[in-house]
Amino acid sequence: MALISYDDADSAAFARSRELPRDGLQRWRHAVQQHLRPRTGSTVLDLGAGTGAWAAAFTDWFGARVVGVEPADAMRSRAGHRPLLAGDAVALPLRDSCMDAAWLSTMIHHIGDLDAAARELRRVLRPGAPVLIRSPFPGRHQRITLFRWFPEAVRVLDTYPDLARVRAVFATAGFTVSTVEPVAQTTAASLAEAAAHLDRRAHTLLQLITDEEYAAGLARLRAAAGTATGPVVDHLDLLVLR
Repeated sequence: MALISYDDADSAAFARSRELPRDGLQRWRHAVQQHLRPRTGSTVLDLGAGTGAWAAAFTDWFGARVVGVEPADAMRSRAGHRPLLAGDAVALPLRDSCMDAAWLSTMIHHIGDLDAAARELRRVLRPGAPVLIRSPFPGRHQRITLFRWFPEAVRVLDTYPDLARVRAVFATAGFTVSTVEPVAQTTAASLAEAAAHLDRRAHTLLQLITDEEYAAGLARLRAAAGTATGPVVDHLDLLVLR
């Protein structure tokens, strides 16, 4: 299982380079709205909330009350969103049946015991409430730009839980329906901008390749950025379980 612990430097890099501009997330807003069907006063769990960017977006977009749970002190210290609780996916600091939905963005690979986490989510969610998982999954990386320049990172991605594993675990925990769809996002206005803002410390995938592999990929990226035109558009999967 790929896993890093976010310290102060990692968290600062994440806040600086991984929080996407809202105007590049309109398709995510639409996709989430179709499955979440939020209403004012809905309560959403943002598990692995990081620096709180998605929690803030859901609050602004949907008028939902978003409760963030994040294990890393350094991430929580950089977040402006509240409430943001210290906690772990396998022992959520929440009462039973109190949430209308759960959102997990690019964090499922950090969960050490996925079976326990699925059971915890079933415990804190109301009956029929959805779990929305935004993630790259093994074998489904072809439309994510990062892997074009850092193909060695596919080796790390292959250690992540795949769709079949995640679906099976959540089915055992009582989530009987699942759907998956790729969702487009504008990650950067240009490849040059992406290259300028890239910070290895913000990416599990890049932290876990070798220094030589990272240097080679960065050289490829910078060379391509000199001639590329247009925005960087990536497709990550949205897995919805109920």
